[in-house]
Amino acid sequence: MSANSNKKPRAIQNQLAAATLLAFAATHFSGCAALRNPLGMRDDSSELYAAETINPIMQVSGEDIPGTTNEVVRADGSLTEKTKQTTKSVTNFLTGREQEDQVRAKQFYKEGDRLFKLASSQPTDQRKATFAKAAKQFKKAGESAPGSALEQDSMFMRAESYFFADQLTQATDTYEKLQKEFPRNRHNDRVAARLFSVSRYWIETDKANEGSWFPLNLTDSSRPRMDTDGHAIRVLDQIRYDDPTGRLADDATMAAAAEYIRQNKFEDADEFLTDLRETFSDSEHLFLAHMLGIQCKLEIYAGPKYSGLILDEAEKLVQQTRARYPEKLNGTEHGEMVARAANTIAFHRAETLTQKASFREKRKEYRAAAIYYHELLEKYGDTPQAEIARQRLTKIEKLPAVPTQRLSWLTTIFPESRPKNPLKMDLPVETDSSAPSGSIYR
Repeated sequence: MSANSNKKPRAIQNQLAAATLLAFAATHFSGCAALRNPLGMRDDSSELYAAETINPIMQVSGEDIPGTTNEVVRADGSLTEKTKQTTKSVTNFLTGREQEDQVRAKQFYKEGDRLFKLASSQPTDQRKATFAKAAKQFKKAGESAPGSALEQDSMFMRAESYFFADQLTQATDTYEKLQKEFPRNRHNDRVAARLFSVSRYWIETDKANEGSWFPLNLTDSSRPRMDTDGHAIRVLDQIRYDDPTGRLADDATMAAAAEYIRQNKFEDADEFLTDLRETFSDSEHLFLAHMLGIQCKLEIYAGPKYSGLILDEAEKLVQQTRARYPEKLNGTEHGEMVARAANTIAFHRAETLTQKASFREKRKEYRAAAIYYHELLEKYGDTPQAEIARQRLTKIEKLPAVPTQRLSWLTTIFPESRPKNPLKMDLPVETDSSAPSGSIYR
């Protein structure tokens, strides 16, 4: 290994050692000078430094605070606080984050804003690179002023820069981080609109690449590495979570349900449609949520051998749709769709009754089978199964109601296995309290 390659690890070790010594000196010697940007390292790429950098580490001695003559109070007010500040500063340096400095934060923000405006007027081939540079400046501004309104605005502008640089994955992560750290920020509506447009773009891109044999994305920075449609639905769901009463909450719910239907995931789609009907009663998508909800429930139904609860829900939804939107169903294509759905529900219920009757016939329980056939004829007489029920009733009406018991003479030989009641003794009633009870068991 060459001598130059050995110098780099040594330089890093020397920097780490120097950082440790600086932290130790700042917390144990009250007479030390103010630290200027730990290790004296500066980011030369920004070219935005004032002549005198404000000290990010506050050093307050016990004598500066009235009423803190006690040594323990002085130690808690200066040593402990300085330790926390120094540790935070060293941690920021080692992790590559900017030190806390309001003045530098404003300078970074101004530079990012300048680059953002410059990129807006540049040609397309140069615009994306300039927006990416602006995002870096906004990131530094936010790191220099944590927890402030400036960080909130910097995070939003950083996400906007990523958005216009077509780095949509990073833009989405930054928008969601903004919503998480500042839930009631003043950019809520704009963030929701951006996230909604990103999700729609990803869905349309996934549709265009639906026949692709290679699922990974290795070149396009505007899309996730894989599972583009899954990321799009997650973003739509996050919009609902971040702002349930926002203007785009019902739109995001409907878009997620539509995408699940496209993927033939009808159970997931039904959950979103149910949520839309129950939560957004004034949504413009409410009628469509009823129509699609009926279709999803019919698709979820697994057949006569499984539970029919989903048919109950579908039938209830058909009744609600007819009651709420009579003007949209009378003589229209939507009315025909609801009528077909009602006929499909009746067909499935008749199919279930036929299945139950056939099962009873195999057990030679012809009375029970006849009950099911009569119920089918009474409720669903216009279904194809009704003719089958009539034919079966003519064949089983003269057969015994219950199957005859085989080898019935064996019951007279062997006693029953059911437990008997305990024996009781008929004794005269006595007034004495010491008399035995009427049973041999006490």
